[in-house]
Amino acid sequence: MAAKKTKFLIAPSMLASDLTALGDEVKNLEQAGLEVLHFDIMDGQFVPNITFGFPVLESLRKKTKLIFDAHLMIADADRYIEEFKNAGCNWLSVHIEACPHIHRTLQHIKKLGMQAGVAINPGTPLDSLNGILDFADFILVMSVNPGFGGQSFIGNSFERVAELKKRIGNRNVKIQIDGGIKKDNIREAVHSGCDILVMGTGFFSFKNYSEALTQLSNEAMR
Repeated sequence: MAAKKTKFLIAPSMLASDLTALGDEVKNLEQAGLEVLHFDIMDGQFVPNITFGFPVLESLRKKTKLIFDAHLMIADADRYIEEFKNAGCNWLSVHIEACPHIHRTLQHIKKLGMQAGVAINPGTPLDSLNGILDFADFILVMSVNPGFGGQSFIGNSFERVAELKKRIGNRNVKIQIDGGIKKDNIREAVHSGCDILVMGTGFFSFKNYSEALTQLSNEAMR
């Protein structure tokens, strides 16, 4: 049985799943009660790694109605936005560090009917988001440096989330966090103001995904 509905969402990062059986993983996650699947898209330029491409997303889209949340860690996001829409993505986040015309990029994403997110690296000041908060649907706070899964959590990330929460104020803008979120810090993540928790090894280390969702949700709301 899936966990009871809570005020936050857990979004398993598919990079940490069994990549030899992605179709089965998606099916099992849906049956367990998950609502969002997170895809890390890397191009080997903005970050030193290469991951999922359009054929993978298109194939998985045929197997589920779950929300596809694509985090673009790529150098030329504007060039591919329509292709990610066509591949079945529902949410699309782009890096403030990689998009010179961020307002236009966000408007393009929204025009295509997707939720528009802005990702920010750990070393980038929150002030870089000034003027953006009225245009984004969510802000993705990186709590590790982007490029690889399984990294250690950067200690001041929850302080950044709490400060960002204050800056957002009454705007309808969600906060997503990505990197090093596990059972032992999920409660602090939620209490600091995170609405969407991207979890890689912290989720997929559980063998039973329904049990993972229940345990993690209960721990977060404790």
